[in-house]
Amino acid sequence: MDARRLSVIVPTCNRPKTLRFALESIRAVEGPDLSIEILVCDNGDCQETRSLSALFGAVYLQAERKGASEARNVGLHHATGDFIAFLDDDDMWLETHVRPHLKLFEENPELELVIGQVVPTDEHYKPRGEAWLQEFPKSGQDLLREMLSGYFPQVGCVVVRRSVAEAVGLFDPKLIGGEDLDWLLRIAGRNRVGFVKTPCVLFTHRRTGTFDELQLKRIKFDRLVFNRYAWRWWRLWESPMHISRAYSGTVMNYYVYFVEAAVDRALRGERRAAIGAIFNAVKIFPLRSIKHLFGDTPLRRVVTAVFFSRSIAAQLHHLPLWLFLAHC
Repeated sequence: MDARRLSVIVPTCNRPKTLRFALESIRAVEGPDLSIEILVCDNGDCQETRSLSALFGAVYLQAERKGASEARNVGLHHATGDFIAFLDDDDMWLETHVRPHLKLFEENPELELVIGQVVPTDEHYKPRGEAWLQEFPKSGQDLLREMLSGYFPQVGCVVVRRSVAEAVGLFDPKLIGGEDLDWLLRIAGRNRVGFVKTPCVLFTHRRTGTFDELQLKRIKFDRLVFNRYAWRWWRLWESPMHISRAYSGTVMNYYVYFVEAAVDRALRGERRAAIGAIFNAVKIFPLRSIKHLFGDTPLRRVVTAVFFSRSIAAQLHHLPLWLFLAHC
């Protein structure tokens, strides 16, 4: 049996340390049955990126403009494999990746995209929770509703046929955030998506409270992507209320981020920074904020602690964040 050929697109920008781990993890998956073409798509200016590409036998490509979309599009233009996969330069593949996807493709020739599971980690690649998704939507329409309600398939856990990637077009370079969701929605809308319940990628999460500006930028584009597809596919929804709930799911991660950031900063005595996070949470989700201000929630407690209490630690002691998230 001839080796299957897979192209892996790795966008990168001046992060040679993590890029090395990413490239190592891809080569660890390769074998006699699987030939991997790595395309390092660089829109940075670090000379080490070029040398690392050569070290791991990757094709080095320079993206002329900034942004993950621009970098991935360069890779799509040059990919030669029958299948295409992705990996961000601060994530790592697991050795269980790819082969289950390709097996499912072989068993189901009509499939165009296969999604795997993601393991969230800290910046040292230490797992911070179980692999997700645990249960995949039963139908194509259910999947689209989930993707428009807060489920963002991490691009590192997907494999797509190159012919399909060519059919749906390039990543939208105008999107600074949500560009991968936008691209995957175009494919998912064709209703030929499969799932393997296999952990595929270590997905690094930055520590909460360390990237406020980026979150505020990203939410604008996630809203744009939501509006682009939620109304185009209006037949997905039973009523306007279902669209409203879907929108709530789309922005909820950002709201929770700023509430958690406010709590963390308050506990460290950073009152002004905590107030800034509170205002960002309220700005993102005004009605939900009002609801939570009238219940025993982390938002109410941190507001009380920051504005009305001298003993912040006492107000926030044993704060049941899990309970708050369960009722969001």
